[in-house]
Amino acid sequence: MMMPILLSALAMTVIVALRYLLTSGGFAWLTTRVRPGYYAKLGSQMHSEIAWSLASTAIYGVPAGIIAWGWQNLGWTQVYSNWNTYPLWYLPVSILLYLLAHDTWFYWTHRWMHAPRPFKIAHAVHHASRPPTAWAAMSFHPIEALTGAVVIPALVFLIPIHVAMLGIVLTIMTIMGVTNHMGWELFPRWLVHSRVGNWLITASHHQLHHERYSCNYGLYFRIWDRICKTDRGLADAYQQ
Repeated sequence: MMMPILLSALAMTVIVALRYLLTSGGFAWLTTRVRPGYYAKLGSQMHSEIAWSLASTAIYGVPAGIIAWGWQNLGWTQVYSNWNTYPLWYLPVSILLYLLAHDTWFYWTHRWMHAPRPFKIAHAVHHASRPPTAWAAMSFHPIEALTGAVVIPALVFLIPIHVAMLGIVLTIMTIMGVTNHMGWELFPRWLVHSRVGNWLITASHHQLHHERYSCNYGLYFRIWDRICKTDRGLADAYQQ
């Protein structure tokens, strides 16, 4: 039994690594086209971001691979594959539940990471990216990677979700993790400054966190930042 579990953990680690390389690499390439020269002087920083990120892929991949094996072979988790298991209206609701739960966990662990000791030990690795690039999405110290890696594996035991909807959640998590760190705004200004955009986190919002550190801690939504009065709006370059 041990060998299939190990193979599943290894396979998932490879998948997470490839997902990171393809997504971050794709948006880094896009940056060279949209913002020529923007990353020109950040070569050593990007090498460091890639190294830390590839180390993080194992921390994310191993538990995910073990749980994936348990789901397929022993029926672990609340993940289901039959479209009729729950009403169709629940499909988008489950996505929102996962994103809200993940956002809540991220906000509070992220704020904790900014306390002096955990920042010095772990979170400083992520903030060494000045400015962040598309390669910084998973550039974490192992301690910080662990706090992020437990979220989705824990949620699949608690909240029912169709396997396809789980794929959408992971896709949103990956794309927003990368686009929030590109150093420039991918999304159109009309969306960023709209009523909906005022509650979403994009590079315009997260860039300010990397500039000031003590604000804008959220991942997907600005809800907790608004509630806790840590929302400082958008970075200066995106105010208009």
